[in-house]
Amino acid sequence: QVQLVDSGGGLVQPGASLRLSCATSARTFMICFMGWFRQTPGNEREFVATFNWGGSTTAYASSVKGRFTISREITQNIMYLQMNSLKPEDTAVYFCAAQRPRSSGSYYSESFYDYWGQGTQVTISS
Repeated sequence: QVQLVDSGGGLVQPGASLRLSCATSARTFMICFMGWFRQTPGNEREFVATFNWGGSTTAYASSVKGRFTISREITQNIMYLQMNSLKPEDTAVYFCAAQRPRSSGSYYSESFYDYWGQGTQVTISS
């Protein structure tokens, strides 16, 4: 079973930056896509960003383009989400996710992913 541990959330002011981390126990062949979703109370999880572990694909939600950057440290199996210019509407619990290889599905969909971190709270408030 793949284990994901996400961390790095906190309370910051508008315009500040945070970097979220997600460490995975998976061997590289066990993972195709990894990404980030966020969720606020009463709402479904919202796609934020994703990448193919091989580095050929990177995608962002339009709401975070230009502000968030997804990256990875391959040797340590760590995924990062660098969040800059944070806005109050970015407040949410952020979850990292990983998908085992498959041939169908949309990487924007929650159902695309097989493994999830526990979530880390990000709060932006003045």
